[in-house]
Amino acid sequence: MDFGFVLVPGVISARRVAEIGMAYYELMLPSSSPDFKAGTTTDRRFFVESGIDFEDVYQHPSLLIACAQLIGQPFKLSSLLGRTLRASTPAQHLHTDIARDSPDSPMAGFILMLDAFTPANGATRFIPGSQRFPHVPSDRLADSCLECGGEVLACGDAGSMIIFNAAVWHGHTANTTPKMRRSIQGYFCSMYRTLGDALPERKAST
Repeated sequence: MDFGFVLVPGVISARRVAEIGMAYYELMLPSSSPDFKAGTTTDRRFFVESGIDFEDVYQHPSLLIACAQLIGQPFKLSSLLGRTLRASTPAQHLHTDIARDSPDSPMAGFILMLDAFTPANGATRFIPGSQRFPHVPSDRLADSCLECGGEVLACGDAGSMIIFNAAVWHGHTANTTPKMRRSIQGYFCSMYRTLGDALPERKAST
């Protein structure tokens, strides 16, 4: 992942996306769990102990191969959550999920699209190669919500997956539509780190 991210289409079938979508609706009700959090532009809930089986998502071969290449040692799933970008919301600040020089780096993230990601509904934007930058967006940009030169929108159909280096600059764009945009997201880190509540360990050789 020289660019810091890759978009893999058709990871999950349309039928399975529909099944997940039905479970997602129940899981993301504000009353569903104390893990439900309403942010500035998104709603989220951690799915680690939801009782719903998402193994076909976080154990997809394309994802595990990318994690093995990026992390380079035995790794584990450190978090899994649903995230809904609300309708008519502004763009998110460009940011990194982990510092390039953090002791927990490298870390791999993924975003499974439950709805198509489009330029109109807040598709995630990335700055290719920025995982190697010695600085973070807030150090360089006067307003990290504005369009940044060289940014690329990760657009795709429902069932596609974005896999990315957590140190790459990224953030969702504005959702200018009257509809929410749903996704399942998660992170993998080295099994030797204590980041998050780990799920079963995955070996880098898988």
